Amino acid sequence: MNDDFDVKALHEAWAGSLREAWIGEALPEVWSEEWRGTERDVRVVVARMPVEVRDGFVYERVPWGRFSHAYGSGENVPEDLEEMRCADAVTAERGLRSLWNSISHQGSRCSVAPLAVPFLLRIAADCSTHHRADTLELVAVVARRNCWEDGSRTDLLQVADGDDAWHFDMSGYFRNWTVEAARDAIAADAHIPIALLDDPDPDVREAAAYVLAASTGRAGEISAALHDRFRAEDHARVGASLVLAIAQLAREHRHEDAAAFTRALWSDPTRTAEVRVSAALGWLCLVDDPAPDALRAVLDACVTDELGRSMASMPWMTQVDHDGDGLTHTLHRMFDPDSRRRPAGADDPWAAPEGCADDPPF
Repeated sequence: MNDDFDVKALHEAWAGSLREAWIGEALPEVWSEEWRGTERDVRVVVARMPVEVRDGFVYERVPWGRFSHAYGSGENVPEDLEEMRCADAVTAERGLRSLWNSISHQGSRCSVAPLAVPFLLRIAADCSTHHRADTLELVAVVARRNCWEDGSRTDLLQVADGDDAWHFDMSGYFRNWTVEAARDAIAADAHIPIALLDDPDPDVREAAAYVLAASTGRAGEISAALHDRFRAEDHARVGASLVLAIAQLAREHRHEDAAAFTRALWSDPTRTAEVRVSAALGWLCLVDDPAPDALRAVLDACVTDELGRSMASMPWMTQVDHDGDGLTHTLHRMFDPDSRRRPAGADDPWAAPEGCADDPPF
């Protein structure tokens, strides 16, 4: 980040007014670095949540009101979670949409979001509930930084912001803690999305891989499960997502030679185009080497309009572009890193892209 830009000082200047503007409630203090390791640190609250609370949906033992979302106090989050568990599909969708808009609003990750993660995982694991894949995707979204639709080699597989990059949500809470807490919650309950890698629904399997790739811990166990699923997977798009999940987990934890794994896949002409192209993207994100001619030849041979449509719904592609052109934009950024996306016809070259990659996918 720019050394001349003091984001801490900026936070002190605007946090209170921002809180007032969004939820009409001016508070003297919305976040302080002194909260680290205290009951106001959402990472601490997530770490202390007992398994019986998570398994039993014992909402009353969770301090929802201590944290916030886009519309104010997080104390109403259990209402949305309960609607999501409803047998009526319309009610369940209403609850998911409401929760998504509250805790992942316009690219933010709100401080109450990690407290919902254990319950969202259990809702997704219940075969009687609705929108299970979308529920898992919400977990994965709040456990990741907002890449602002950047599919570059540096950003596509980057889960969290660096320690020197400070970000705050719309209430003024330190978003870095929020993302870390959500990732910790995934690690604590990793057995749930690991089991979902074998779900009959390919969309659920794919979303489970996306969730697992964001975990802060249990990397060896998770990677082994992802590799096992990949060897058994016969769905081309899901197989491609498993490759990116393996690469992303390895990038975050530096625990295996995923570069060799991905290179072997994109070099293998017997693999599907989806797997080969995803492996090429993963390899480009894992190394600093220039793209070899052999990789470019694979992309030239495999990347077609049909493949773009096949890969469009992959979560790594939708985080770059929700309109179905994620692969094109990703390849453009990877091979032209100085380029910058902007809305068509925009006068301001620094304008953010229209829409938001973290809007609900339904």
